[in-house]
Amino acid sequence: MNKLTIKTNSLDETHALGEKLGANVSENMVFLLDGDLGAGKTSLTQGIAKGLGVKRNVTSPTFTIQKIYKGRMPLYHIDAYRLEGISQDLGFDEYFYDDGLTVIEWSQFVPDLIPEEYMRISIHLLEENAREFDFEAKGSQYEKLLEVIR
Repeated sequence: MNKLTIKTNSLDETHALGEKLGANVSENMVFLLDGDLGAGKTSLTQGIAKGLGVKRNVTSPTFTIQKIYKGRMPLYHIDAYRLEGISQDLGFDEYFYDDGLTVIEWSQFVPDLIPEEYMRISIHLLEENAREFDFEAKGSQYEKLLEVIR
């Protein structure tokens, strides 16, 4: 199975979902987070970071483009919102083959950067605190991850 939908009803549930993801990821994975402003991309990433054992406060890298956090493996957190239409090589693809997890918010703005295998997570705001997460796995390691978080 390569698709899964999960609904959360609070920020705590969103963080818990992210934490479960972070606790079960493998090196060299790439997560693509898409959703409207305020949908919960950074909130999910905060949970992922906790699952990786990151101790620092995780914030959106909107103005810095990228932040690196250290846990049981590195977390490369990229916000591609301001990269729309930029065609130069920024070297982000090097992280895909490193020993960490790469999370790209607003991945639709960097289609040429997307590797062949990844986990796309589309986030939909349902109500003030309720979110729907649509997972699409491209590759066997991501399909296995979906089975774990089911």
